[in-house]
Amino acid sequence: MEPIKRVIIIVLDGVGAGETPDSAEYGDVGSNSLRNTAEAVGGFNLPNLERLGFGHITPMRGVQAVNRAGGAFGKMRPVSVGKDSITGHWELMGVYLPDPFPTYPNGFPPEVIGEFTRLTGLEVLGNKPASGTEILVELGMEHLRTGKPIVYTSGDSVFQIAAHEEIIPIERQYELCLIARKMLSGKHAVGRVIARPFLGSTPANFKRTLNRRDYPLTPAEDTMMDILVRSGRQVVGTGKIDDLFGGRGLTGTNHSEDNLSSINGLLQYLDEDFEGLIFSNLIEFDMIYGHRNDARGYADALEAFDRALPAIQERMRPNDIAMIVADHGVDPTTPGTDHSREYIPLLVFGEAVNAHVDLGIRPTYADVAATLAEIFDVQPPRIGSSFLKEIVG
Repeated sequence: MEPIKRVIIIVLDGVGAGETPDSAEYGDVGSNSLRNTAEAVGGFNLPNLERLGFGHITPMRGVQAVNRAGGAFGKMRPVSVGKDSITGHWELMGVYLPDPFPTYPNGFPPEVIGEFTRLTGLEVLGNKPASGTEILVELGMEHLRTGKPIVYTSGDSVFQIAAHEEIIPIERQYELCLIARKMLSGKHAVGRVIARPFLGSTPANFKRTLNRRDYPLTPAEDTMMDILVRSGRQVVGTGKIDDLFGGRGLTGTNHSEDNLSSINGLLQYLDEDFEGLIFSNLIEFDMIYGHRNDARGYADALEAFDRALPAIQERMRPNDIAMIVADHGVDPTTPGTDHSREYIPLLVFGEAVNAHVDLGIRPTYADVAATLAEIFDVQPPRIGSSFLKEIVG
């Protein structure tokens, strides 16, 4: 068998595969993004994922556990503390976080807002957890009248700044985010500061623009992406991978805010000839459907991804392998709208991958990074065990 030349990792953001043993500590007992959503919509139609072995990962209505799966299947348990996108993606790349990023269920404390006001010269509106669309309905008109930026958070570790592009120009919005990012350190070192610009003249037509920009923390240690780049391999990302790693560990990026654009970017990279990693994030399950408890939309997005799989497989070369994973859950059928502490799916396929391999329950997402390390013969992460010998040969 030829050595594996490229690995494609596709993160279905927010697609969890069932509660973990520690889910009660996070208030997530009973969460199972896949199983519960399938039940809520009367079953999934995922024939391509089904053929690869998706039905073996967790029971879900409409998806069979086929007798001869075309790929390797299993699920992975998070070991880092937290259930946000940065924590999940970093763990996939071998970074263990023993402490959670800070969250603010009651809004930011006076010392944070006071310092932001001092540094920017601006008073703020909001300062509470909120949906990004609902906060515009509530405070958008007051923002237009006063010029004060809207600061809000969510169940995630985020400091979000919403402002109308004609009231606070976009470059000034980015400047405010940079000020906040530098300010938010120590115990207030949130995972991300996010610019949330919008346009419109009334609550009925306020709409967030595509000028969103994320300012994340960057890992204190090397990720597997950093290690691969240093070894001379290419590492390219689509979707929000660049945001989640602060642009680090990448030789190329195709940034996008929706699943279709991220998949199209992936297809473009598959047409290129290089050795290394293609890392894609599909955000809609989390950002659009999970947080809004839209089970039907969540299911439709999964089915759209399933329809895109043949195009991905057609462009894969004999020495390519692909892994479908996630970063956390966000069960759209539960009363809350926060992320959920869940196992994530693991589905591996490609011409080089043995058929119908049960990878079981992996003890950490970092097994992905460890497998990459063995494939490319580079320094392994400090956590994680490779499953390469189980899937090839």
